[in-house]
Amino acid sequence: MQNKKQLTSVGDILGKYKLDDKNKTVSREFQLYAYDLAVELNDLEHKSLYMRLAKNTPRGLMEASRSFVKDAANARSKGRLFMWKLAQLKAGKISTNDK
Repeated sequence: MQNKKQLTSVGDILGKYKLDDKNKTVSREFQLYAYDLAVELNDLEHKSLYMRLAKNTPRGLMEASRSFVKDAANARSKGRLFMWKLAQLKAGKISTNDK
């Protein structure tokens, strides 16, 4: 009767589990929102700007600007269009329902 089990190394056991290192540097919700926005706008160079905006700007204004940019199919610079729309909304020139 040879019922001996082979010992497995700790590395093999831990290798079965995948750790979620995707958001290692993100500690707050607004940081994740800002990073996702920068990726969506293809503007990772200015992700710190989006983090500051996400922290200090009402989310409704940012979402309205984001949806405006999503609807604009052939924008040369999505980041620039986002900032333009956000400035208009902050100034109160256009309501959030108009597009």
